[in-house]
Amino acid sequence: MGRVGAQLPDTVLFVCTVNAVRSPMASAMLQHLTAGHVLTDSAGVIPGSVDPFMVAVMDEIGIDLSNHQPKYLREIADQDFDLIISLSPEAHHHAIELTRVMAAEVHYWQTLDVAQMEGAPSRLERLNRYRTLRDTVFDRVKQEFAITGGPNV
Repeated sequence: MGRVGAQLPDTVLFVCTVNAVRSPMASAMLQHLTAGHVLTDSAGVIPGSVDPFMVAVMDEIGIDLSNHQPKYLREIADQDFDLIISLSPEAHHHAIELTRVMAAEVHYWQTLDVAQMEGAPSRLERLNRYRTLRDTVFDRVKQEFAITGGPNV
């Protein structure tokens, strides 16, 4: 693990629309980069299923999410988090609502929903979209939490 910012939260929740791509990526990346010193979880506001493209591009950087099981935000709403990071407009609305019952800070990271992008790209084009998202989220995690060193993607 490289140097990590001194003011890391103890717990972080990443929320997106389906909990199939963006939020599990971000959660796993923060866990990986802090060697588990920050407890993370992820959830979605609507039901989803595991996205095989997400699993494939995360495996490329050595993070295994093949056992990821998407969760509803309702399933973890009774837990407390220091920071909630929303990755979609729908998720941001729900994250703000959680602050009525939880003293959490909320940040919004605007990210593309590559799973819902228009067109019928080839498998390679689709993987490249997911790789671009992965790399963008990875950089954002490192920036947000002042993590230097460590692996690069």
